[in-house]
Amino acid sequence: MVICLYGASSQNIHPDYTAGVEAFGREIGRRGHTLLFGGGDKGLMGAAARGVKAEKGRVIGVAPRFFDADGVLYPHCDEFVYTDTMRQRKQILEDRADAFAAVPGGIGTFDELFEILTLKQLGRHAKPVALLNLRGYYDPLLDLLERAIREGFLKEECRDLWAAFSDGAALLDYLETCRDRPRFMK
Repeated sequence: MVICLYGASSQNIHPDYTAGVEAFGREIGRRGHTLLFGGGDKGLMGAAARGVKAEKGRVIGVAPRFFDADGVLYPHCDEFVYTDTMRQRKQILEDRADAFAAVPGGIGTFDELFEILTLKQLGRHAKPVALLNLRGYYDPLLDLLERAIREGFLKEECRDLWAAFSDGAALLDYLETCRDRPRFMK
């Protein structure tokens, strides 16, 4: 399975995030899956890639050429796809992935996560989407989504668009066994 990972490039984060995502990457590699990610060497993107490679797993990076500067991109990818724009990058990630995992991150991670959830809601794909909720990072977001359902901004069925886990092995179990429900839009 090709797992697209969305996550932070920042290094100024609690070390528990880095350790947790590197362990998640190791589990991806141990299980024989391929990591597809934004190509970053730093932060949680780099931690995931290092974890996968530590288990001799396959890593595919995708990034715009303007990120190709010293120390920005992970240098040990098995394959690297360069794009001209961020939009092209997101399209390649979407097209090549069998499943999506969001680890903690900032605006870029939120953008990618919400776009892939929106496309799933619109029936443009039926791939599993899961959040690795380390240190309760995604608790406020999950609360907001529940409020959006209670207030009528999202349908009840939208809960089926994602799943959240505090444990990387449980998240991978979900991705490996998820059989998505019918699409919402026709």
